[in-house]
Amino acid sequence: MKLTYLGHSAFEIQTQGKKILIDPFLVKSPNYNISGVTDIFVTHGHSDHLGNAIEISKKTGAAITAIFELANYCVSKGANGNNVNGINLGGKIKYSWGEIAAVPAFHSSSTPEGYYSGCPCGYIFDIEGKILYHSGDTCINYEMKTIGEIYKPEIAMLPVGGVFTMDINDAVIASDWIHAQKIIPMHYNTFNMINVNIEDFKNKISAVGKTPLVLKIGETIEF
Repeated sequence: MKLTYLGHSAFEIQTQGKKILIDPFLVKSPNYNISGVTDIFVTHGHSDHLGNAIEISKKTGAAITAIFELANYCVSKGANGNNVNGINLGGKIKYSWGEIAAVPAFHSSSTPEGYYSGCPCGYIFDIEGKILYHSGDTCINYEMKTIGEIYKPEIAMLPVGGVFTMDINDAVIASDWIHAQKIIPMHYNTFNMINVNIEDFKNKISAVGKTPLVLKIGETIEF
């Protein structure tokens, strides 16, 4: 399995010939090749997470998975309704490449037009025997302890930019609650309001015995 950082909170997973996108807001990867994308997961409706999901789905036939109301919105904007998976918190869906679960995120969620788009969520990915957690936009919250107890993620993608999400200090605490060993920071340094010194993240995560994985945009790691 290969994981590539595409900037902000966007990631690509390649596994078993499949190409999976999470929160495909691709302003930091404008030349990203969408060819072959098979699945798209969206954590909530804000434009910096929904991103290019609908456009990519239309062009590639990739299935979109999102919270029920947001899934319906995608269909209303032209995504193929037979290829959109609505889900809700606690729900799980099996795919040919593995399984996902939708888990709570504490944030807000609206469409680019400002309409309600269901609750925000994070996703647990079970792929090739590895458990990955993409938290979406969230503050630190006690649900993360449940995530750690039930799913036991090995790798976690956590926001660190503050203002709209938890910051570095809270992400360090969250990394302990979810029991993940490898922590990938996201949702930082895209806009001035969420600029951080990422070396601070590295130092603080390392100090609690975790492995910081700070990926450059376009960088790929293999698990």
